[in-house]
Amino acid sequence: MADQDICIRLDGSATEGDVTALRNWLEREKPLDDLLRDGRLRLFERPAADRGGAPMGTSQEIVIAVTSAGATVVFQELLEQVRNGVRAWRENRRQVEDGEPPQGRVEPVNRDDG
Repeated sequence: MADQDICIRLDGSATEGDVTALRNWLEREKPLDDLLRDGRLRLFERPAADRGGAPMGTSQEIVIAVTSAGATVVFQELLEQVRNGVRAWRENRRQVEDGEPPQGRVEPVNRDDG
């Protein structure tokens, strides 16, 4: 599954600050942190691709890409770890900021899909 990435998009009232905060959170999550440091994953922000025309609160999305060095990463386990990380970030944000945190969609995407 080395030809797939994981895309994280925040909906609703998400701000650019939310995207950056979530990215920073995920970079510190174990075992994502280990995989990033080992060069097996790359994590970056990019302009959000329009998938279905749904309005978004922000124009950025987060992508986690498995590198060639990470070819042995079990993609389904990685996907679940990312989903857990997004849930943990939302719970933390709920505790430290007013208002409901934005919903996060975590989905695999083929690299050809953008």
